[in-house]
Amino acid sequence: MRFLRRTLSGLFLFALTLGLLAYAGNLLRSSIEARMNAEPRAFPTQERVASVRTVTVTPERIEPELTVFGELRSSRTVGLRASVGGIVQDVAEAMVEGGTVASGALLLQIDPADAESQLARARVDLDDALSEGREAERALDLGRDELAAAEAQAVLREQALARQRGLQERGIGTAPELEAAELSASSASQAVLARRQTIAQAETRIDQAATRRARAEIAVAEAERDLANTRITAPFDGQLTEVAVSPGSRVTANEQLAVLVDPTALEVAFRVSATQYARLLGKAHRIQGAPVTVRLDVDGLPLTGTGRVVREAAVVAQGQTGRLIYAELDDAPGLRPGDFVTVIVTERPIDDVARIPASALGADDTVLALGPDDRLESIVVDVLRPQGDDVLIAAAALGGRDIAAQRTPLLGAGIKVRPLADEAMSEETAAVSAPNMIALDPDHRARLVAFVEANERMPAETRDRLMEQLRQDKVPAEVVDRLESRMGG
Repeated sequence: MRFLRRTLSGLFLFALTLGLLAYAGNLLRSSIEARMNAEPRAFPTQERVASVRTVTVTPERIEPELTVFGELRSSRTVGLRASVGGIVQDVAEAMVEGGTVASGALLLQIDPADAESQLARARVDLDDALSEGREAERALDLGRDELAAAEAQAVLREQALARQRGLQERGIGTAPELEAAELSASSASQAVLARRQTIAQAETRIDQAATRRARAEIAVAEAERDLANTRITAPFDGQLTEVAVSPGSRVTANEQLAVLVDPTALEVAFRVSATQYARLLGKAHRIQGAPVTVRLDVDGLPLTGTGRVVREAAVVAQGQTGRLIYAELDDAPGLRPGDFVTVIVTERPIDDVARIPASALGADDTVLALGPDDRLESIVVDVLRPQGDDVLIAAAALGGRDIAAQRTPLLGAGIKVRPLADEAMSEETAAVSAPNMIALDPDHRARLVAFVEANERMPAETRDRLMEQLRQDKVPAEVVDRLESRMGG
């Protein structure tokens, strides 16, 4: 009986479960059919309005700036070489790496013994040549006197011959006497010729003595120059580098001993593309004289210099493109040859252009301008050139209109927008960009001032600017952190 009762109870519960599942399935099917057969409801839609920051396109006269990179060089650099060989006898204290020398200062002395001996021999040869010349002149004077005597004797012989011929014509003289007079006249003429030959030889001897004297004088000048070349001096004020000499070392002729650089005569060499070069040329077809500013950031303390373009490379080097331009710097404190700097070239001014953020320009050179009913419209602009985070565009067609300052995927032509006020954005930007100022106690300020005054490597302009900031009631926190990091805390 118990088994039968349990069996019937199980069957009853199973049948009840099946019935409930069937009822639930029927309810679910009815709900799905009702939802599918119901008509869709329409909800009212509202146009979405995006907030954008706008900028006003204002035509103006702008001087574009071309930013490139270049290397500083010294326009006055000379290699100090030994003109003569020998042993280095003495070296100046300034003859070290980075040593500062003045124009005409003695840098090193090569042993002058050999040069002095050569000069002494050359002077002895010169004295010998001078003596030879004086002796030749005395011989010439003596020969001239002998010639005069011979000519006088020849005249007498000719007179005696004429007298004998007269006697012979009158029948008084004899033939032997006439022959003797003729032989005497002939001998006198021969003596005159011999004396003239002696004079010619004396004149030739004088010419040879003059040539020998000239050669001796050249030898003396060379010996004096070699002796002077044993002393190497600085041709101009500057600093030494690549010093490779010490006392007692032997140097050979034309060996480079050091390089003298004038750190104040700086120029920067930088390369521009052909397009940038064409822009710099402009209508005048001249690039010389364009203003140039160089900048080197050193731990947040920029070193700057100014100058002007002076020349350009004559040819384009093999494997290179663009143009290599050189600019002479007038004032560049703290900069040294070899520095890799940022070069900013100021181009000729352009009229009727506007500076807009680069984020406002689309890939197809279009901007989104505010149209009627605050709806955006796409306008193609003439992009002239980039300027850092901005671009310059021709503003003739967009003068006075507002454009979206930043393109986003949500913005496009026909989109209704809500422009943000320029004043609010300016205040917000100013608040974000304003430096954090802190007040310093007297001890802290005194430590910072002492550190700046004791730093001799800091350029004078940078030191004056930092001292001016430290005298204020509040100092930028960035400046304080930078100085404390250099102080070691």
